[in-house]
Amino acid sequence: MTIAALAFYLFAVCAIVGGLFTVVSRNPVHSVLWLILAFLSSAGLFVLLGAEFVAMLLVIVYVGAVAVLFLFVVMMLDVDFAELKAEMAKYLPLALLIGVILLMQLGLAYGVWETSDMAQASRSAVTPADMENTAALGVLLYDKYFLLFQLAGLILLVAMIGAILLTLRHRRDIKRQNVLAQMWRDPATAMELKDVKPGQGL
Repeated sequence: MTIAALAFYLFAVCAIVGGLFTVVSRNPVHSVLWLILAFLSSAGLFVLLGAEFVAMLLVIVYVGAVAVLFLFVVMMLDVDFAELKAEMAKYLPLALLIGVILLMQLGLAYGVWETSDMAQASRSAVTPADMENTAALGVLLYDKYFLLFQLAGLILLVAMIGAILLTLRHRRDIKRQNVLAQMWRDPATAMELKDVKPGQGL
């Protein structure tokens, strides 16, 4: 057995075990830690596939941001997990039914999966075969699909602005900071001197 095959089986087993214990673990903090293990193992599998950029994205975004955010939320919020589990128990049959349907769909898709002989030739036609994965992705995004990439960013920007506008609420009962008034104030009228006599107080 080669080192690559041994690493594949190690990462695959760790990903499966991490995903399983994420679901069945009773302690939510332990669930997040198992989720981080599953993410790291999946990143290792992507490295073995030659997709280094996707692996680093998985580590930086999911492990470094999302999983840590989950961990902070779980540890800092006072959530009654016993009550949540009691509510989840009511929907367990429906969840099992959906899980069985998803497994059947995955089985059907795997049964009709066929590898095309033209797939490697199509990839080589877009980018050179000796180019690394990250460089090839950069060439595709910033050269061939540059306009679509910019349009996707513009759509996300519009969606973000729309979400901010929909959730923005102006409250009139709070004191707000007026930056322009602070910048344009007159130093002569900014301070007022009080002649306080001894023992008088303000």
